[in-house]
Amino acid sequence: MHPSTFEYIKPPTDQIVKMELVRKAAADYAAILEMHIPDGPDKTYLLRKLREVGMWANVAISRLPDGTPRA
Repeated sequence: MHPSTFEYIKPPTDQIVKMELVRKAAADYAAILEMHIPDGPDKTYLLRKLREVGMWANVAISRLPDGTPRA
């Protein structure tokens, strides 16, 4: 595990742009799911997992596979 794993590292502008695009795509997909999936525990689980996937996408954009921050 990289020493900075639990630290905040401000991403450079190019990574911020990518993160915003991915976050927008996840939000758009969530809106479609919200409209078409019936309320209930499965929908709740689905939306929580989508949120988790969005967060992991940010990690993947900002760090190398070994946890080192991308330059």
